Amino acid sequence: MFDIDNIRNEFPILKQIVNEKPLIYFDSGATSQKPQVVIDSLKHFYTNSNSNVHRGIHTLGDRATIAYENSRNKLANFINAQAKEIVWTKGATESLNLLAHGLSNILKPGDVILISALEHHANIVPWQQLCANTGAILKVIPLDESSQAIELNTAQQLIDLHKPKILSISHASNALGNIQPITDIIKYSKKYKTVTVIDGAQAFMHLRPDMITLDCDFYVFSAHKALGPTGLGGLYGKYEQLNALPVYQTGGEMIKSVSFEETVFAQAPGKFEAGTPNISGVIAFGCAIDYMNKIDFNEQKTYENELFVYLQQQLENISGIELYGDLVQNIGTISFNYKNEHPFDIATLLDQYGIAVRVGSHCTQPLMKSLNIDGTVRISLAFYNTKNEIQQFITHLKQCLSLLD
Repeated sequence: MFDIDNIRNEFPILKQIVNEKPLIYFDSGATSQKPQVVIDSLKHFYTNSNSNVHRGIHTLGDRATIAYENSRNKLANFINAQAKEIVWTKGATESLNLLAHGLSNILKPGDVILISALEHHANIVPWQQLCANTGAILKVIPLDESSQAIELNTAQQLIDLHKPKILSISHASNALGNIQPITDIIKYSKKYKTVTVIDGAQAFMHLRPDMITLDCDFYVFSAHKALGPTGLGGLYGKYEQLNALPVYQTGGEMIKSVSFEETVFAQAPGKFEAGTPNISGVIAFGCAIDYMNKIDFNEQKTYENELFVYLQQQLENISGIELYGDLVQNIGTISFNYKNEHPFDIATLLDQYGIAVRVGSHCTQPLMKSLNIDGTVRISLAFYNTKNEIQQFITHLKQCLSLLD
């Protein structure tokens, strides 16, 4: 049984009062909340173990290094990969920039990089810049107008047409929650030896990706969207391909040897971790992974889906509400608009009831243009939300909408 009361007790921020109302946090797509064990880990590190990693031979240095590398092992086990295939970065955005930098050597003018219309800016702009620097061409898998999703047949046709050198696609949309058919797209793209990059920033916590099953070349994510601290993320890469990438930044422990004549770089993943890393964040993220491992994944999926279906039904019963995206294959995110009201006005009124939602284009301006809208109100659920919160939200949403009518 999914023990939601016990889970919520482990997230202290959910107990607070906002604007004289109990907080209802429906913005986990922007960042997830953190369980007490993650918060405690940060305090414990700076109180007891603060030291740099891979440098000192003293006790604190050893302690920090062991904990830091243990988190790499935990993450590798969590996604069914090897520790040497995991690079710590500042987040999914830095991971994508690292790849856009490193994959420039495989491109020549006229080569195609294929993305989807559902991508957020961090999975568009680095590839645009790469195209500008190499003469490659950026192509987009369009959104199907009726389903508001990426159709597999369309993706396959474009892969056949363009034979892309790189395909970069989100596992799940941050704006609409759509789960993309990436397993089939990855498998299909192999006929052209396309390098596959999966942006898992939104999917990581909800879908717990398996690298052996997906068989992608690279997978990126952000820790703060999976119960971990901000300013930390990861890049998974098949080792030979990861190690073949040129260094992204230089300095610190990413070298094997240095003279005034030349520098010999370390092997992956060390070659990509220049300078002092986010040590406390990595160790705390290891605690987040432990926490996720304690929760039965099937129970979590079932519970999240029940919340999502209930929310969807409640919103569909409100006249004037328009929902967007794939509402079947979805991680638990709903974007909507109400008549011609501005999303900002709705969110501002909801905040007065202690309800946190996201509004705007969600860093997906091209997607909003495809939908012929400027933005939406976005509710992004997580396993620590409840049906009672949804009931409270619907009650207060109706009050807000009546004020706007």
